Amino acid sequence: MTVPDPNTDDDEIVTWWGLVIEGYLATQDTLMSEIAERFGLAPASFDILIRLIRSPEHRMPMTRLAGEAALSSGGFTKVADRLAAADLICRVPSPSDRRVTFVQLTEHGFEVASKARAACAEILRRIVLSPLGADSSAALADAMRVLRSTNS
Repeated sequence: MTVPDPNTDDDEIVTWWGLVIEGYLATQDTLMSEIAERFGLAPASFDILIRLIRSPEHRMPMTRLAGEAALSSGGFTKVADRLAAADLICRVPSPSDRRVTFVQLTEHGFEVASKARAACAEILRRIVLSPLGADSSAALADAMRVLRSTNS
């Protein structure tokens, strides 16, 4: 664990954090604008498709997916309904537990999610990796991983 520097000025540390937030918001806005333009996906829909394409069998229990996507059950239901209406996902009852319903990518959903994931990687290479470089990008990810685990 890193020992905090007691000499770090209050304004300096608050400014650092403000820059992290502003940098994240500007980058996320650029990323999500391009994803929306290319695929017509809102951020929550994109997040769900990416989580599903990275999951075994391209499916997850609804409650787990809603939690990971940081959506309320009502908010998740609205997004899932829109994705199902667009033939991107389907709901599948669990064969072993009738209380569990899975959300699974359809064939069309798999195609869209695959293309959106590739586009996301291409955009991130341009707007994150290119200006920061591989070492700084990896260090940033490591730092965010530490903050996530420390504050979860």
